[in-house]
Amino acid sequence: MKILRLFLIIFFILPVNSLKADNEALKSKITKNLRCLVCQGQSIYDSDSEFANSLKIVVDNKINEGLSEKQIYSYFQSKYGDWILYNPSFNKSTYFLWLLPLLIFFVGGAIIFIKFIKKQK
Repeated sequence: MKILRLFLIIFFILPVNSLKADNEALKSKITKNLRCLVCQGQSIYDSDSEFANSLKIVVDNKINEGLSEKQIYSYFQSKYGDWILYNPSFNKSTYFLWLLPLLIFFVGGAIIFIKFIKKQK
């Protein structure tokens, strides 16, 4: 009987701890991708401002409500705009942001290629 009680205690405690660890990992991931509007260049995760602390609480509440990561990001986007995300989604207003590195890569590669061809002639 003692073994059964011990087994039941372990069985009910372990899933709660793993669920809490999953929520903490999700909270950490989300707060690292949210930009602090008060502290320029810092994420919510790294900042200790009152604004960042209040957003950490909001993220925690949204996770406890059962919202997914995308739903939480869309909540913050609707409230603060695309600028709050360090990694915004690909849409009409952010396509230039996503395609600029490729454009720079191809233009730089073309310049290097042209200089290489001229040097060989």
